[in-house]
Amino acid sequence: MTDQTASPLAHRAANGLAARTRWRPLEILFWLAALATIWLAPTHHLLLAEIAILGLFALSLDLILGYAGIISLGHAAFFGFGAYTAALLAKYEFVNEPVLALVVAGLAAALLGFVTSFLVLRGTDLTRIMVTLGVALVLRELANQNGWLTGGADGLQGVTMQPILGRFRFDMFGHNGYIYCLATLFILTMVARRIVNSPFGLSLHSIRNNPLRAAALGINVNARLIVVYTIAAFYAGVAGALLAQTQAFASLAYFDFDRSADLLMMLIIGGTGYLYGGVIGAIVFKVMQDYLSMLTPQYWLFWIGLLLVVMVMVGRDRIAGWTSPVRDLFLKLDNAIRRTRPERP
Repeated sequence: MTDQTASPLAHRAANGLAARTRWRPLEILFWLAALATIWLAPTHHLLLAEIAILGLFALSLDLILGYAGIISLGHAAFFGFGAYTAALLAKYEFVNEPVLALVVAGLAAALLGFVTSFLVLRGTDLTRIMVTLGVALVLRELANQNGWLTGGADGLQGVTMQPILGRFRFDMFGHNGYIYCLATLFILTMVARRIVNSPFGLSLHSIRNNPLRAAALGINVNARLIVVYTIAAFYAGVAGALLAQTQAFASLAYFDFDRSADLLMMLIIGGTGYLYGGVIGAIVFKVMQDYLSMLTPQYWLFWIGLLLVVMVMVGRDRIAGWTSPVRDLFLKLDNAIRRTRPERP
């Protein structure tokens, strides 16, 4: 291929990547609405903080399921590992600053993800499901057996959190905690946005659709899957650390299968393969759980299950068709904004 031919192709590829990273009106509106909740919903900050944490957790699973096609039923392993790491760092005062402890907990979970990735990627989908579930169960039992360190079945208590950045204390109403969680969700979503819209992210799409063809094209399939699995473990560890820091507590329930199952449910509701599916699914799931548990405390899971059945019976495409007028409106707005921008040389 000559330089004259390669140059237009490279220019077209660069323009395509730039278009994928361009902000959309719906995306801007979403974050403006999230920011507005700081002032518009001050009495619901505890719930909103948990939604932000679950949204980040769901995003971590979407990175491997929606973009790389790795099925996991034990993603709670990294969530719980990050939670216990952050709680232990705070309790024994190894790292007093919450933001720094958050990074350390995420890196610890990433290291666990890197080590276990070689086991996860060896088999087929069924093997991966069993291995990921096994990792979570092993970690849960280790935490249960070593009660002298983790508190065992009683959970890790006596955790005292220092002020965020040395200035903002965790208050009982969750105001600072929610802002902290929302800021973390925004930053890591923007990082994930850059990752999935990069050449690396596009190669993950190719691997998910057809790994044999991707390998034939010269893509190192296993290396890319290990990288994205490690990144997803980091995100899940940060989510777990956020929950431990905002609640000043860590328990064995963080490793439970139920948490991984709820995570898959959120992705089913919100959709996989695009960044905001997990966040939207977390919002719907947690709001329904909070509202329905007040109406029918014993049967709220029935209504969640009914929602999933309706989504399967009706079909996501048909549901998307009902909202197409709104999406078309925002698409026209986006095109109008693009026309007002000067063309790049």
